Amino acid sequence: MRTALLLSLFILLFIKQQSFSQVIPFHPEILSDYISVRDLAINENEIYFSMQSLMNELSAIVVIKKEKGKWSKAKVASFSGQHMDLEPSLSPDQLRLYFASNRPINADSTTVKDFDIWYVERKEINSPWSEAKNLGPPVNSDYNEFYPSLSSSATIYFTSDRSITLGADDLFMSNWDGTNYQEVTNLGEAINSAGYEFNAYISPDEKLIIYTAYNRPDGFGSGDLFYAIKNDDGKWSQAKNLGPEINSDKMDYCPYYDSESSILYFTSRRSSVVLDGSKKHSIEAFEKEINKYENGLSRIYQVNINLEE
Repeated sequence: MRTALLLSLFILLFIKQQSFSQVIPFHPEILSDYISVRDLAINENEIYFSMQSLMNELSAIVVIKKEKGKWSKAKVASFSGQHMDLEPSLSPDQLRLYFASNRPINADSTTVKDFDIWYVERKEINSPWSEAKNLGPPVNSDYNEFYPSLSSSATIYFTSDRSITLGADDLFMSNWDGTNYQEVTNLGEAINSAGYEFNAYISPDEKLIIYTAYNRPDGFGSGDLFYAIKNDDGKWSQAKNLGPEINSDKMDYCPYYDSESSILYFTSRRSSVVLDGSKKHSIEAFEKEINKYENGLSRIYQVNINLEE
């Protein structure tokens, strides 16, 4: 009991030291039309996200573009719509987009495989995307690779269930030497555990990492967003929970942080659906609760928070 109380006090003190606003829905006027959305890659004029069926049988990467100051209707991205594609991530220069897919390695094949990391590229910000290319080994393997995130130096961070995990899914990184990716490295015990760690965002300078850890003792239920800062000696600080003001008792995952605006974007299955049980309610009341944005479906949220001080 004493340990739990001290942990709660520490979390509350930590959260109060952060500068953040209330968690709010991200573009509900656009995204409320879709049953299940997740992941986010965003720049001034483009929004990429994953659109899925409720049971995840279907998944495609879609894009919304700003045209004459207004966001367009969503369209399936040119490189998606045929296979299970998800988790788009733009490179810092915006000229590559990385994503996870189980599409066949060979374009002539119809045999899907485990999930790999793929990418498309373009010459300029307004140029069309290329055909998708498999990133190849050592990043991809005979196991699953998910949720790519790129630093300014092209170091890639990703999730995998390969054999060198500490238990379940872990977070890994691979350095780019200018020609090839180098041997994959597990991020270690400051970040990973014997449980599940996944969906990591890495800042362009590689000093901040935000990710989801599942069912940890210091969590609030299901998956929680954690973060860590790289020390001056190049090692990660022990990861900290972002606290109950951001995390819910449901799955919170797929983070993306814009340091310029100090906005954290993330996906959540949180719900605020509730009705007074002391009286009988109309169909209109039930529909209002069931159809609200925060209703347990996979939705994208945002919050202002300074994580780099």
